[in-house]
Amino acid sequence: MSTRYYYVIILIFLCLISNDVHAFGPNPRVWEKPRVIVTSDGEIDDECSMVRFLLYANEWDVEGIVTSSSQYHAHGHNWAGDDWIEPYLDAYAEVYPNLVKHDPAYPSPEYLRKRTVLGNVKAEGDMDEETAGSQLIVKALLDETDARPVWLQAWGGPNTIARALKTIEEEHPTRMAEVAKKIRLFFIWEQDSTYQDYIRLHWGKYNIPTIVSDQFVAFAYHWDKILPEQTQDVFRGDWMTRHILKDHGALCALYKAHDDGRFRSEGDSPAFLHTIPTGLRSIESPDWGGWGGRYVRVRQNTWLDPVLEPGYEYPEGRWYSSNAWGRSRMRENTPNDQKLIAYLKPMWRWFDAIQNDFAARADWCVKSFEEANHPPVVVLGHATDLKAQPGATVKLSAKGTNDPDGDKLSYRWWQYEEADTYSGTIEIRNGVQRDASFTVPGDAGNEETIHIICEVTDDGMPSLTRYQRVVIEIE
Repeated sequence: MSTRYYYVIILIFLCLISNDVHAFGPNPRVWEKPRVIVTSDGEIDDECSMVRFLLYANEWDVEGIVTSSSQYHAHGHNWAGDDWIEPYLDAYAEVYPNLVKHDPAYPSPEYLRKRTVLGNVKAEGDMDEETAGSQLIVKALLDETDARPVWLQAWGGPNTIARALKTIEEEHPTRMAEVAKKIRLFFIWEQDSTYQDYIRLHWGKYNIPTIVSDQFVAFAYHWDKILPEQTQDVFRGDWMTRHILKDHGALCALYKAHDDGRFRSEGDSPAFLHTIPTGLRSIESPDWGGWGGRYVRVRQNTWLDPVLEPGYEYPEGRWYSSNAWGRSRMRENTPNDQKLIAYLKPMWRWFDAIQNDFAARADWCVKSFEEANHPPVVVLGHATDLKAQPGATVKLSAKGTNDPDGDKLSYRWWQYEEADTYSGTIEIRNGVQRDASFTVPGDAGNEETIHIICEVTDDGMPSLTRYQRVVIEIE
């Protein structure tokens, strides 16, 4: 049996034995792919994000790619064109025959083209008329044959999403509560006022889970001024040229890096990085953290970036360029700003793994399965959710973990303290072995939680990392 088919069989087996995940509410099975709809204003960093998004299209059910507008981009205002995405879909079609050698789950170019449409783009906050984009969203949300959540991503303004919800309110008012249960919102700032002026006013009572990210600035235009030095190598011109831009096929060739090859910006990528099934279980709750950052509940079911400033009060309205903490802090231009670096850590702590994974996907565009690297499959020897009493020893095991390429694996167990509700620090024994353990501290309170990450990295080129999160509830 070839390595490739062994890998596929292992993945199917893991799906069959996996537990439920929560994803803010209804419990989709682990093997059910997240459903995603992208709305984008076509800014240059959206175009960069789109290259990465298409390389991960096998990880989701992509139900729509919708061009929308924002405060920065609309008809007559820095507009990339109604058809800006067409060259990217053409390039995807060129590399698709090689991508499916690595995963047959990649959607066909024809499938993506049918789901790529124009939304509300006439002006900032445009939601006056129904459009092909808003109708696509309506159809997905009203579909009674699929109860899985739909992750609606606003890379630009949420106006096309707002228009879709307005149509449902006007034409299907009795189904609003039902529809709201399916919606998951992830906004890259609020790039127009439609969330505050329409969605929150008319749909707020349904408590739709909503993430509004400011942490994305770590992945955006000013990365070389605000990130810690040790994270920047994987964004520099030599790294980007070697691993992404040169000799990696038509899609990566379209990636709009700087002239010297330096990473430009992918401010919108956290919206979909959040939903990649890496094993971090980030879609179960925004405050658990993952590749798309970590967020805290600010009001109702609205989640914003955790501000570390004592006594800080979040704004009542929009969270965007004018008042979001990170962007406001950036305007102070403080060299080596440790407070800003700490604020952005929920994003940058993953950058090496994220960029190496991107490089592997770029390889998938041009290399055979045998020539390229693929991520390890992390399997625990126990449940992902455990219960333990203070003073008890918790045994941790990654027995069953394997690598589709037969690479050597290294293990690291660590406490994700920011995600814990327990406020102390634990000591993990044998933390760099496949099997580890720790003792629950005596001061751990009833129903408090401790989050332990099993991080597994292979020694392939580039080295790839996957995870499993173990959540221990104290009883």
